[in-house]
Amino acid sequence: MTNVVVVGAQWGDEGKGKVVDWLSERADVVVRFQGGHNAGHTLVIGNTTYKLSLLPSGVVRGKLSILGSGVVLDPWHLMKEIEILKGQGVEVTADTLRIAENCTLILPVHRILDLAREEARGEAKIGTTGRGIGPAYEDKVGRRAIRVCDLADPATLPDKVHQLLLHHNALLTGLGKDKVDADELVAMLVDIAPKVLPYAEPVWMRLDELRRSGRRILFEGAQGTLLDVDHGTYPYVTSSNTVASQAATGSGLGPRHVGYVLGIVKAYTTRVGAGPFPTELHDDIGKRIGEIGREFGTVTGRPRRCGWFDAVLVRQSIRLGGIDGIALTKLDVLDGLKELKVCVGYQLDGMTLRHLPASAPAQARVKPIYEVFEGWSQSTRGARSWVDLPATAVKYVRRIEELIGCPVALLSTSPEREDTILVRDPFTD
Repeated sequence: MTNVVVVGAQWGDEGKGKVVDWLSERADVVVRFQGGHNAGHTLVIGNTTYKLSLLPSGVVRGKLSILGSGVVLDPWHLMKEIEILKGQGVEVTADTLRIAENCTLILPVHRILDLAREEARGEAKIGTTGRGIGPAYEDKVGRRAIRVCDLADPATLPDKVHQLLLHHNALLTGLGKDKVDADELVAMLVDIAPKVLPYAEPVWMRLDELRRSGRRILFEGAQGTLLDVDHGTYPYVTSSNTVASQAATGSGLGPRHVGYVLGIVKAYTTRVGAGPFPTELHDDIGKRIGEIGREFGTVTGRPRRCGWFDAVLVRQSIRLGGIDGIALTKLDVLDGLKELKVCVGYQLDGMTLRHLPASAPAQARVKPIYEVFEGWSQSTRGARSWVDLPATAVKYVRRIEELIGCPVALLSTSPEREDTILVRDPFTD
């Protein structure tokens, strides 16, 4: 048996929620290792739809769920999400949720600064969710962050908040915004502390004990590889590392114990917000894909940009993340299209490229080279075995495997949990 890491291999929104939920039945523990509440996961269980943005997907199954130190935590949002789940019949307790004591907190000042910066950028805005994720990570690397463990020592909070606001209030003043009151922020932290601290512990110790006892650990990533702060389409990226190697750093479990890496990939491509998108469709086909695929952000509600499958980018993600197999999702969205296209390379200033360059201006100029496929008229929705799929759909999937250099381990044919074709079990491969 092995542990499994689930990461997005595109720009996020690949359907990780369903896949993680499907795998969580086979896991003992589910761990979030990066990101914050800017990452939406939608789970459909029976007649109930759960929308999570911070909590690991395992909580709805009663699995032990862990937020690692690589996560930035908005404690007020955490309490709100726990209450929403309670209203849906899911009790989240200290027995089912543990939070790394060294986890960085997202504070109201981070949200204020996030929105003020986006407003100041105007047309050049990055497209952040405005939830304070970036500023919180900046405080973490700037060594001025307030962490979960700091809530247990109220005597030192005023000084820590003062030091943090020396930085943030100067920025807010420069942006023409009001300063944040230190006493008010301290009072908010003192008030929220007893609600958060019962969940806190050194989770690296617990994970090591679980590993030694043979428990199966499922690591759940947020966003996607192409939004990685180092390896994504910078500067149109998130503020954390989203690649599989972050599962070790962001949880505290050594890299030798991470295990199988499963990359989640849509049968087409989507992106939320600004940034390069070589295969984006601005025609009726792109609109059709968005409507049938219900391509709206779980967290923001923003419509996603849609385009053809980009084998160049997915192959790049697979190599960057050490991905062993992929879960191909939303194949059914392509049902009924007479013709499909897959990007197999780029043209840039007269050159042919097999990768996306790091330079933002170059990324904006690349033109896709397409391979054309015959579509299928039959429905793939709900298929649970290869024999249920049209021959042209199977041909499409097999060609994708060749182009990206990675096998399909799972194939998802609807949002329903059981509508999944298992080719390789990541936990036993």
